[in-house]
Amino acid sequence: MFGLFKKKKKQVELFSVCNGTFKPIEKVNDTVFADKIMGDGFAVTPVDGKVQVNSPIKGKVMSIFPTKHAITFVTDEGIEGLVHMGIDTVALKGDGFTIHVEEGQRVDEHTLLADMDVDFITENGKDRDIIIVFTNLADNQKIAATQSGDVKKAQLIGNIDL
Repeated sequence: MFGLFKKKKKQVELFSVCNGTFKPIEKVNDTVFADKIMGDGFAVTPVDGKVQVNSPIKGKVMSIFPTKHAITFVTDEGIEGLVHMGIDTVALKGDGFTIHVEEGQRVDEHTLLADMDVDFITENGKDRDIIIVFTNLADNQKIAATQSGDVKKAQLIGNIDL
């Protein structure tokens, strides 16, 4: 009875973009991401083959890079971010990626954003990590991961307190 009228904290739910292994952003092999220069986030190391990449949030697509390796988004709560597929994959000029969404499209954890040919990316000497970074978090907002190790596509893996 005593917590009955307590307000629940509002949160943004975060989901795994594919089947793979959860990785804290500090462990990503790129200092721009690992040092949180762009913001806080996380990564998922996908399995081999062709991987379907889903949205990590409920919100909408803001933009799609011409090189197809990155998609920006905004959550329903106004938090902006980026899904960055691989490291240094901009050099592939779109090869290895097929985009399935459009700018302005509503998305959730079940929305297929892109196909990523992980084998092609690694054969071309690029890192396969899919990095999700949130670019406009307030100083008091951090990623709170609730999972580690192996994760499944669309699995709830963490949140951001609002």
